[in-house]
Amino acid sequence: MKWLTLISFIFLLSSARSRNLQRTARDADHKSPIAHRFNDLKEETFKAVTLTTFAQYLQRCSYEGLSKLVKDVVDLAHKCVANEDAPECAKPLPSIFLDEICQVDKLRDSYGDMADCCGKADPERNECFLSFKVHQPDFIPPYQRPAADVICKEYNDDRVLLLGRFIYTVARRNPFLHAPAILGLAAEYENALKSCCPESDIGTCLDAKVQQISVIKQRAERIDVKQQHGCRVLQKYGERSFQASKLARFSQKYPKAPFAELVKMVHDVKDVYKECCEGDMVECVDDWLELVNSLCSKQDVFSSKLKPCCEKPVVERTKCIMEADFDDKPDNLPSLVEKYIQDKEVCKSYEPNHDAFLSEFVYEYSRRHPEFSTQLIMRVTKGYETLLNKCCKTDSPAECYGSAVEELNKHIKETEDVVKTNCELFNTHGKENFLKGILVRYTKKMPQISPETLYEIGKKMTDVGSKCCSLPEEKRMSCSEHHLSIVIEDMCKRQEGTPINDQVTQCCNELYSYRRPCFTAMGVDTKYVPPPFDPMMFYFDKKMCTAPPAEREEGQLKLLINLIKRKPQATEEQIKTVAEGFTAMMEKCCKQSDIETCFGEE
Repeated sequence: MKWLTLISFIFLLSSARSRNLQRTARDADHKSPIAHRFNDLKEETFKAVTLTTFAQYLQRCSYEGLSKLVKDVVDLAHKCVANEDAPECAKPLPSIFLDEICQVDKLRDSYGDMADCCGKADPERNECFLSFKVHQPDFIPPYQRPAADVICKEYNDDRVLLLGRFIYTVARRNPFLHAPAILGLAAEYENALKSCCPESDIGTCLDAKVQQISVIKQRAERIDVKQQHGCRVLQKYGERSFQASKLARFSQKYPKAPFAELVKMVHDVKDVYKECCEGDMVECVDDWLELVNSLCSKQDVFSSKLKPCCEKPVVERTKCIMEADFDDKPDNLPSLVEKYIQDKEVCKSYEPNHDAFLSEFVYEYSRRHPEFSTQLIMRVTKGYETLLNKCCKTDSPAECYGSAVEELNKHIKETEDVVKTNCELFNTHGKENFLKGILVRYTKKMPQISPETLYEIGKKMTDVGSKCCSLPEEKRMSCSEHHLSIVIEDMCKRQEGTPINDQVTQCCNELYSYRRPCFTAMGVDTKYVPPPFDPMMFYFDKKMCTAPPAEREEGQLKLLINLIKRKPQATEEQIKTVAEGFTAMMEKCCKQSDIETCFGEE
């Protein structure tokens, strides 16, 4: 399967094409969407992204099996480039891919009910297929690195095939990861091999690079989670919330860019995200490349920090741009109080077009506050909007919205206090005690959840503390709220089918930016009735002493969760007393020859 002459070639689309990124307008100038995209991306890139698409939909299929499907689509692309008027060439790209999948022999044997999707009309057919994608599936065995000499021989003999298999391996394990990220990771993977295969001691070099390859895998999972969250925000909360979040973030990152340029970029990012979220990876890659090229063609307008990124090969630009520091704020930005609070004519500006007025407020507020999280900025904006909606109906609007600073400062103080308190706890008492505190609080809030799920949520929240509380103070809030929003959104997604309790449902139905404060403020579930006492919930065996440290800690923390489930009203002092008694018992019994008898006595 000869494609992908080299990952570095994949993105040699140096000129920025100025087109409207909305699909209907974009494809109106092209009789054949597949011919249009094939001409844009060129054959090697088109094949790579086609493979990515099929691997993400058909996760159980072999590389060789997918190669046949890729060939069918590429043959059609060649046909349509030669004659765009051919009947099948007018089809939308997603329909071409799904038609190919629906013709797979014995589809039902391998994929069961997923085959029923083929009976639906587009776009419902695609939504059906997306619902069957499995994140990090257990039916795919863990990746085994070949011997050093073997991997280098494969690389030297057929680098194209090796990189193709890498893309296949990453795509089928991460079916929601956007194709531009997969191609970027493939470039990183090749760089790890490039530096080792010419070495005399290949094995030692590759051993040193294992960590780098492991980091690539972790980055794939991290980017996947982040992109899934973006898709979830777009799909559940709508374009308005998604665009407000992006406008706040871009205004913080590019505070010198004109408002109109940022609004256009936000709109374009939303359009590309929709394509990527719908699994339309060919259009996703093509339009993402255009977006990156457009940004680099205007780097002087956006940020001086972009220059080093835009000098890189295009495949490496996205990662660099995402990780680039915020640009410095413009000097002498005037206070917003005069324009948005002291001006007696604010309602005249607000009432003709609420969204336009608030978008400019988000832009101006965000570029002045790079230390705030986008969620806080959205809460401040919503608070301001609510105040204007009320005040502009009164006889004295200016007097009414004159209290805006005090009202909006309440949101700021709440968020600053939460970050400060939690980071002080984490940095003072350490990771283990921080996790215990999280588990106590969240078991009381959601005692209906299993110990396993509560432990998983607690670990994720503790990881947020590890990641964010070591950062400089001005970066902690943004880091914390972003990652907590992902944890909370995952929790809310799980509870859609099986509601946990009324207060969790209430918080999950809040506006996107208000969910974290809602969960923070949530108290003990007073409607919860503990189950009848089950001695097996507190069963102790010698594994509590002999298991590896991580397993021991997990087992002990699950016992703590079960204790709280039995006594959700227990005070902090009561829990501390029991915990101290448990620790003393463990220290005593784990030194005994007959551990289980000791546990029984204690």
